[in-house]
Amino acid sequence: MRITNRMMTNNMLGNINKNKLNVSRLEEQYSTGKKIQRPSEDPIVTVRALKLRTNLTELEQYYDKNIPDAVSWMDVTEGSLSTINEILRKINTDCIQGASDSLTATDRASIVQNLVEMKNQIYQEGNTNYAGRYVFSGYKTDSPLTFMENVDHLQYDISEKFSGDQIQMISRVTDSYSIREYEEATVELGSPQMENTYRLNLSYDNLEKMTLGGIHYTKPVTGGESEEQPPFTDIQTISAYEPDAYNPQPPPGINFIYETGEIIMHESIYEELRTADNIELSYTKTKFDKGELKPEHYFNCVMKDHNKPEQSEIHYTKEKQEIQYEINYNQKLTINTEGSDAISHKIGRDIDDILKSVDDVIQVEVKITEVKKRLEDKNLTADKILSYEKMLDEFGKELDLKKEVMQTTFGRGITSSNKEQDRVNVAVADLGSRQFRLKLTENRLSSQKVDFKELMSKNEDVDIVDTIINFNAAQMIYNSSLSAASKVVQNSLLDFI
Repeated sequence: MRITNRMMTNNMLGNINKNKLNVSRLEEQYSTGKKIQRPSEDPIVTVRALKLRTNLTELEQYYDKNIPDAVSWMDVTEGSLSTINEILRKINTDCIQGASDSLTATDRASIVQNLVEMKNQIYQEGNTNYAGRYVFSGYKTDSPLTFMENVDHLQYDISEKFSGDQIQMISRVTDSYSIREYEEATVELGSPQMENTYRLNLSYDNLEKMTLGGIHYTKPVTGGESEEQPPFTDIQTISAYEPDAYNPQPPPGINFIYETGEIIMHESIYEELRTADNIELSYTKTKFDKGELKPEHYFNCVMKDHNKPEQSEIHYTKEKQEIQYEINYNQKLTINTEGSDAISHKIGRDIDDILKSVDDVIQVEVKITEVKKRLEDKNLTADKILSYEKMLDEFGKELDLKKEVMQTTFGRGITSSNKEQDRVNVAVADLGSRQFRLKLTENRLSSQKVDFKELMSKNEDVDIVDTIINFNAAQMIYNSSLSAASKVVQNSLLDFI
């Protein structure tokens, strides 16, 4: 085969260009530390790099953004629940102290004031927010758990559910009279007596004076299932100041005291309802004080705004409202705790009962002090002295009975605060288990993040030592090809003439 100079020149230029291209490629790897600069250089490395980068981006979204946000939300919630638990512990301590018979009126008034302040603080903790979002309000993160000011333009039609074991037997003192009533009496007044009755305490007081639609209830039947019973529809709406408010007589045997939000029932009604597993009734409330819990977070209800008559009524349905964060591939975690799971109306209502019972005792003590002061008058007749001494004896009996009621009420406060602590502890335990899961996921993602970065480095990055060696070798080969090319075609036709 004849080899011409042109053939040699073309081969020489091709080899030089190939060696130069190899030097350029290795120089780029040396300069950038990456195996390829364009997808066309190695499609397999490119596809693998895209997948790894996508996975790493998702991991960084979970690890650097979603999880820290979830951790912060849950830490804020945990702090608030811990505060509520501590307040409930103090309420329990004060109730134990208040049940003592040796306290003075001033001591009891101080305890009650502390209880009221702590009740308000519990409900205030329900308005805890994280980054402007209320943590106890479920999906309604823009709505606080309680009313932030007094409200009288909103009307709520509330449907509340109970069970038979929530019906309480309460005691009250009857035949309690003032000094003036004793003095003006034309007949002998009765002595104070203890009277027991049965009560279903609604979550709100100061309700609208209205006729309740009825008490609907179900009871377990044979086989363990529940069966709807004929409702009690004949309910008497009555004021707390009427003499028979706490002494309902059948029929109907049920009094609805709208000022206090109490359903008072005769023993026969109680015997029918005490085994009920679901008792439901509806009522209306239009005036709310600052700090009261919003009904939409706790009950099925309908809200109307009297300031906006053109606006349709809003229906709220009580259901589980779990705010979930995606913390890993196809893994979601509930980060919120609903207020209804940790904070109830009951502790506030029980403290209101304590306040009333202590106030009743203080009022009797005031009457006794006044009578004793009058007995110091040296100008009293014998009949007047006898009258005041008898009055003092009656007030003493009344004081003993009302102290007994007060101690019973403090006892309910002890029980209630213990149950509320149990409720909060369950919420804290549930939150803690979710925090533990979140921590495990965070640790796993941290490890996966390192693994993905190593895989990316192996896929994309060059071994810098090998690259330097290969670059020097390629540069030497390129220089050699240049040197060889300079000697290949030195002879020409003139050298043979």
